Order: sequence, then structure tokens, then C-alpha cells
Amino acid sequence: MGARQVVTCRGPARARRGREMADLEVLRDATVLMDDGKIVAVGPYTETKQRRQKADVVEVSGVLFPGFVDCHTHAVFGRPRLDDHGRRAAGATYEAIAAAGGGILESVRDARARSEDELAELTAARLLTLLWHGSTTVEVKSGYGLDWPSEQKLLRVVQRLAGSLPLALVPTFLGAHAVPPEFAGARGDYVRLVCDEMLPAVVRERLAQACDVFCEPGVFTTPESRTILEAAKRLGLAVKLHADELHGSGGAELAAELGATSADHLAAISEAGVAALGRATTVAVLLPATMVFLGRRAQAPARALIGAGAAVALATDFNPGTSPTTSVPLVMALGVSQLGMQHAEAVIAGTVNGAAALGLANDRGQLAAGFRADVVACAVDDWREVAYWLGPNRVSAVWTAGSACPPPPAPLSLGPHESP
Repeated sequence: MGARQVVTCRGPARARRGREMADLEVLRDATVLMDDGKIVAVGPYTETKQRRQKADVVEVSGVLFPGFVDCHTHAVFGRPRLDDHGRRAAGATYEAIAAAGGGILESVRDARARSEDELAELTAARLLTLLWHGSTTVEVKSGYGLDWPSEQKLLRVVQRLAGSLPLALVPTFLGAHAVPPEFAGARGDYVRLVCDEMLPAVVRERLAQACDVFCEPGVFTTPESRTILEAAKRLGLAVKLHADELHGSGGAELAAELGATSADHLAAISEAGVAALGRATTVAVLLPATMVFLGRRAQAPARALIGAGAAVALATDFNPGTSPTTSVPLVMALGVSQLGMQHAEAVIAGTVNGAAALGLANDRGQLAAGFRADVVACAVDDWREVAYWLGPNRVSAVWTAGSACPPPPAPLSLGPHESP
């Protein structure tokens, strides 16, 4: 591959923190050599001539990047929440929509009524769309079931698709996404159900690698979140938090204390939370498309987090209600325009640090010898354009584990509009 530029993101096999995030290696007229699913070498085109003679050569125009890592999605769902969108445009708040039966619980009713086969078909199309926007590793949460048969169904969809699609999937159990209606007035009983029955079943059936909790006033309190996440840790699961999205609740501080792999959202994080993440190994996953779609002016304080020495990642939060985007490059562009990140920081946030937020920084997120051969080609002249264009998809080719991914035969439907 003799690309115009190769963005390697080479460096330590861990999250990049603070000023490290601006340190980005960009090679010109370079080659990426791949063999048996791994990267063998990356270097100037002229220096790899002898090794290329023994390999199949694919000439690439444009710019090569490591495969993007989308470390926060809710891709298994039924229909989009169009009514929520209209209510929000008319002035209804997130909380008011939820109180009226919309929001997460609307998606729960829909997902519970659909078969595993139907959800798998819908989710496959969405994940292929994510792939062709450059995401070669995608975290997928449950959370639209909120009872064990339905949560199990959603996680089985991820398990099925992990064996049939070319991208890598990382399943996360989010049974504590909301309190289901049948437990209204009995929150403690639901927390106990998650801890005593759902989490052991997740581990027994090997359906997820991590446990997440929506820690937010009106959803799960900080003490409730602690109870669930400590139970998950005892069972050997990694832990993550939806933290301080709309209102501050100490979620970031809890994530740092528990050694969570990531604390996500953070638009309402406190100064103490910023400082805690600056000292912790926890990755701050920022989701700017969510706040744009919700019409919120507040965004997570990326500059304060980076200044404090935190590791910052970017992700889509792809979901039917608050972030229906499938594009990490779009989120990178929002990282620059809305969060004040530099282009290099946005690229690191969508590759190396996204991998670190999933515990995968030693295997992917950079183009370096020994790493998984996930490569994305973008039809641009300058690497900074990946975090510049708003809307058009500039991805022209994708390789996962060293194999070229065939493009989808036609535009893929992202989901039904009818109820089951």
C-alpha cells in the first residue's frame, strides 16, 4: 500500500493521556504490510520494496488510518424513536419524555416484542453501516430488555453477529439502563434482581465482557450504581458507567474509585470528577453527537479533562433515541468543533483511546507491528480531513484482521418504523 499518508498512532500500547494525545505520527508515501491478521511492518514505501515483492500488493490512494474503535453504542434495538424527536423539537425535556412513557422504556417495549431473529437482521445492517464508516471494533450494549429473557435475547444477538460479521464486537451488559415499569416503586428489588440473578447468568453464559450502569439522577443513584458494579466486579466483569450525562451525581468519581475501564458522557461532570479522572486509569468517553441531537448547549469539558491528564476517547453513542449516528469521523469533527479538541487529539480519541476504553489497547487502535490488521482508507488528501467533513462518508476501503471487507451491495436500512 503506497498511501499518500499513513496515520499510524504508534506509541505505547495503552491510553494516551493529557498532552500525549496531541502526539500523532503521520508518514508520507508509506506502506502497511499485513500477514495472518496482524500488521508486520509500517514504513516508507522505498524501504519496504524487498518485503513487498513477496506479498500481494494493493495500491491505495488517500490516507490510511487504524480502524476506528466505537467504544459506546446501543445498536440492538427495534424502531427509531421518531415521536421523541418531535416532542423534543416542541420543547419537551428528556425527563418529560421519559415520564410520558417515551425514551428508553419505549425502546424496551419494542425490543421485548421482537424476535431474536428480527433483531439480529436489523442489527447486522446497522453494524455493517458502522463498518463502512470506518469502525472495525464496536462495543454493543444491551439495556433495551430490562428483564432477563429480553436482556439475554439482546446479548445473544451480539454473540451471533460476532461470529458472522467482519468487524469485532465487544458485548456489554446494561441491565441497569432504567428501572422497568413492572418495578416502579420497587427500585431496590430491581437492583437485587440485576445483582443476584441477571449478572450471574451473564457470566455463566459468557454473554458479556463488561457491566455498565446509567448513573444519573432519576435513573440509578450513585449508591445503587456502586452496588451493581461491585457485584459485577466480584463476578470478574469489567465495569463502565454512564456518568454525569445531564446532571452531576458523582458518577465520574465513582468510576475512578472503582477502576472502571470508562466513564461515558460527562457533560455535567464536576471539577472534582475531572480531577479524579485525571488521576485514574479510567478513560473519559465523550459523546458529542448526543448533546447536539438533544439540542443541549452543554458539552463535556474535553479541554479541562485533557489538561488534567485524563485519557479522552470519542464514540457515537449510536442509539434510537438520542444519537442516531453511525459515523466516528462525524464524532471526531464534533470533537474539534464542539469540544475544542485538536485534530490529532480527535484521531487518538477515536482509535487508541477508544480501544483502551474497551481494554483492547494492546491489540488494536494503532498501525504498528504485532497489532491486529484493522485498516481504514479515506479518500482525502490530508489526514486532518477525517475530522473536518460533516456528513459525507470519506471511507473508501476497510480491512479487518487483514482481510478486505466487501462493500454492502446497496444502502442498508437502519430499522423498521412499524411496531412488531
